[in-house]
Amino acid sequence: MSQDKDQKHKERQQRLKEQVDQRVEAAQKEQGIFQVITGNGKGKSTSGFGVVTRCVGYDKKAAVVQFIKGEWDCGERRLLEKHGVPFAVMKTGFTWDTQNRESDTKAAQETWQQAKAFLADESIDVVLLDELTYMITYQYLDLEEVLAAIRSRPHMQSVVVTGRAAHRELIELADTVSEVKNIKHAFDSGVKALQGFDY
Repeated sequence: MSQDKDQKHKERQQRLKEQVDQRVEAAQKEQGIFQVITGNGKGKSTSGFGVVTRCVGYDKKAAVVQFIKGEWDCGERRLLEKHGVPFAVMKTGFTWDTQNRESDTKAAQETWQQAKAFLADESIDVVLLDELTYMITYQYLDLEEVLAAIRSRPHMQSVVVTGRAAHRELIELADTVSEVKNIKHAFDSGVKALQGFDY
């Protein structure tokens, strides 16, 4: 009985291996990847920073643009700046704190100019546009201009966009889209954000 199960397991795994091998063989196109990480769950920025860290781990060059987050301490920025990763930060913080559309739009536009420079730089392998989706939702940035900059980036440059409610045109343009679903969040139970874990 056990021998029969083992044999069936081996056959299943062999079929699976053949399918995976075929897909790997078929995926031979080399280009930078545009990824969107969206949804209401926690971990979108963390996932984006994971890509940046992986890039740096291979001695490649990455750049980070942080919309929304502000000037407060950021563990990822502390670490990655030590490894030569440039950051452009929209220093106004959360829009619900500032409640000033004019100044927020100006700050977003200034930060976007730095983002465009990163997106045009052939020496940069990965660009993280953290929380960019909000800038489009609030119409601080022009959607068509953002799409054009991503489309015209260097061929081997990868881009990661994070944030809730990604615009459908960003999703259509992306090569890879992941949605982070919220099932449970400590904050909803009154748990304070923890340094080294949440930020």
